[in-house]
Amino acid sequence: MAWTIFAVIAVAAMGIAVWHLIVVAFDLPKLLLPTPWQVAEAGWQHRVVLLKSGGTTLWTATVSLVVAVIVGSGVSVLFSQSRLLRRALFPYVVFLQTVPIVAIAPLLVIWSGYEFRTAVIATVIICLFPIVNNVTTGLTSVRPEHDDLLRMYGATRWQKLCRVQLPTAIPFLVLGARVSSGLAVIGAIVAEFFVSNGADYEGLGAVMTGWQARTMTDALMAALAVSTLLGLILFGGVNLLSRLFLKRYLLVK
Repeated sequence: MAWTIFAVIAVAAMGIAVWHLIVVAFDLPKLLLPTPWQVAEAGWQHRVVLLKSGGTTLWTATVSLVVAVIVGSGVSVLFSQSRLLRRALFPYVVFLQTVPIVAIAPLLVIWSGYEFRTAVIATVIICLFPIVNNVTTGLTSVRPEHDDLLRMYGATRWQKLCRVQLPTAIPFLVLGARVSSGLAVIGAIVAEFFVSNGADYEGLGAVMTGWQARTMTDALMAALAVSTLLGLILFGGVNLLSRLFLKRYLLVK
């Protein structure tokens, strides 16, 4: 663990050093690319706004991830019980993943309004596919010998689901939640670009839109650093919860 932390810090320090050298060597203006110190100063200057907007975005991303896990797991259970249903509906799940959220968000604003729920809906759409794909794979990956044993003892479909399929799918659920944790922050920020236009809703997306209009590059990069931190927090939260409550089911202890 110590070596891992050291390696992460060393890579970050090297990246910051290269960034600073590029700005100095090419004499780049602050408007185009500020130095790391200027970004840090902007972050400290706008710390209250960043904390408040970052908390709003984190809450949106967290709620959306939880909803995506619940809805995606339910859809996956239905898919695992009917091959015909899975073949008929799975392409539409893929469709939600392939359509850009920037194309869906304006429609969601028209249908749902400039509300918190609109940002959640848009973010859930982004997070849903990894959950459905991974959990469905886990539910349909029962070993043949286990399937034969359940059939030999006359187990019902419900017993098969609860005793074998769900425990088998838990590592896949954790994997899907890890992927979706990063997507949740991205989706929340993109949704805020649209939702914040007509409501008192100030997440990072709204703040970044305002700073971009005023060409505050240093503050924008500070907000970008905060969004990265939010993604790490959500990813770490998923890992922590999985190790605390689902450790016995995970493939990697």
